[in-house]
Amino acid sequence: QVQLVESGGGSVQAGGSLRLSCAASGFTVSSYCMAWFRQVPGDKNERVGVAVFDTDASTVYLDSVKGRFTVSEDNAKNTLFLQMNNLKVDDTGTYFCAAAPRCIYSDYTWGQGTQVTVSS
Repeated sequence: QVQLVESGGGSVQAGGSLRLSCAASGFTVSSYCMAWFRQVPGDKNERVGVAVFDTDASTVYLDSVKGRFTVSEDNAKNTLFLQMNNLKVDDTGTYFCAAAPRCIYSDYTWGQGTQVTVSS
């Protein structure tokens, strides 16, 4: 059974940093497409892809976070991370970890989410 548990969210001022973690069980993160999504209340509850870490270790980032966010995996801990630096108010939202055998939105299994709030 695929399970994902996020942690590391919180409240920070603009310019600060946070590191999100996604502990996985029931599968091996290195064999799955792993991703971070952000959801903002009122924005049609749409989940926007922030970063992807694919099975070949390739990464893809949302344009607005390039150069500030870094996605990585620790295979020994079976955990996905998202290091977020120089945070901006627009980064505020609920961050969800997602996993699927391939990077197909409809196939993702989701974590419960962790809240990130950035204040000016």
